[in-house]
Amino acid sequence: MKLWDKGQSTDKKIEAFTVGKDRELDLILAKYDVQASMAHAQMLAKVGLVSAEEGDALLKELRAIAKSIDESKFTIEKDFEDMHSKIEYLLTEKLGDTGKKIHTARSRNDQILVAMQLYLKDEIESLEKAVSDLFKLLIQLAETHQSVLLPGYTHLQIAMPSSFGLWFSSYAESLIDDVYLLKAAQKVTDQNPMGSAAGYGSSFDIDRSYTTDLMNFKTMKYNVIAAQMGRGKVEKTLSFAIASLAGTLSKLAMDCCLYMSQNFSFISFPDQLTTGSSIMPHKKNPDVFELVRANCNVLQSLPNTLLLLTSNLPSGYHRDLQLLKENMLPALETLKSCLEITTFSMEQIEVKKDILEDPKYDYLFSVENLNELVKQGLPFRDAYRKLGEEIGSGTYQPNKKVDHTHEGSIGNLCLEQIAQKMDRALEG
Repeated sequence: MKLWDKGQSTDKKIEAFTVGKDRELDLILAKYDVQASMAHAQMLAKVGLVSAEEGDALLKELRAIAKSIDESKFTIEKDFEDMHSKIEYLLTEKLGDTGKKIHTARSRNDQILVAMQLYLKDEIESLEKAVSDLFKLLIQLAETHQSVLLPGYTHLQIAMPSSFGLWFSSYAESLIDDVYLLKAAQKVTDQNPMGSAAGYGSSFDIDRSYTTDLMNFKTMKYNVIAAQMGRGKVEKTLSFAIASLAGTLSKLAMDCCLYMSQNFSFISFPDQLTTGSSIMPHKKNPDVFELVRANCNVLQSLPNTLLLLTSNLPSGYHRDLQLLKENMLPALETLKSCLEITTFSMEQIEVKKDILEDPKYDYLFSVENLNELVKQGLPFRDAYRKLGEEIGSGTYQPNKKVDHTHEGSIGNLCLEQIAQKMDRALEG
């Protein structure tokens, strides 16, 4: 069944190519198409395009379809092009001509627009919850290990003293930036496009404000062409948030891979979180973090993919936009999976103490010792030269006392302030 069927058949090769992965992906989106259809049916009854009895009948059957989706009983067979055609078929099968009226004053174009935006609203909320969980864990780890020192690196050369408290909370605060982008995407997404039909509105006297309220959208996309042009723009906006969050997770995963290696040996994880080698019995491989890194690196290409997909399209609908689903839905599932496994793994991290007692880290304290000379009255450039000469001659003896007190430093992590900052970010 095709909603645009005029009695002519389509070549099977053309049909297979144009349908693509719609049936598979629409199983994820179907609940949102039903949700929008319920609002649409109520609106049709409100403005008199269907009777109150017909509206109630449509709502009853749509609720039954929603229940079948929740119970994983809803299917889209090959006889149907997409979720829209299957849902309308089910309504018509039960209600006859009343079922056929559900498509009054709308198009598949605004159907997929609103279904995608309802879906993305839910997905953004899920991402925010997952980010919040990881954030709270990192703050907790920072507090627990705030006094355990860790080498800091620049150019992968030992640089200055850091700490596990500083390291954990650095990723916690970085997640706040990702939340800012998620909130921006949420604002763009939270605009009702339904009622724009094929992108040019309808001659029916519909009530778009009513459906906006029924579906809990913050506002509507008023201009019907602007609503149509939102397809692709909404996804691109969210893709930048996805890429940013993926970048944070990828860097954390890379640090974990590095710090787990025997050359660093700063952290470890229980055996059940690592994998082994088929020939080397000593191996504890960080496969989880390597796959998080790889998946998140791929996710960082998503904005470029969507930019290329939509960059030269004029206003109006184009079938190119179908590919947005094929990129966005798997990307969101991958990101949520990476967030979940990262949080699960970091809950079991084991931190090594007394790392800086190793003589190879003595030079980490050169800046501390230089600054102490400056505090005693020696000009900075002279103190720098003095320490440089001692290091060059092999006479340098480090004072390993670390005294950092300014905001955001080893001795003043500002964890409470960072937590409050995240609370404000999540509140939007």
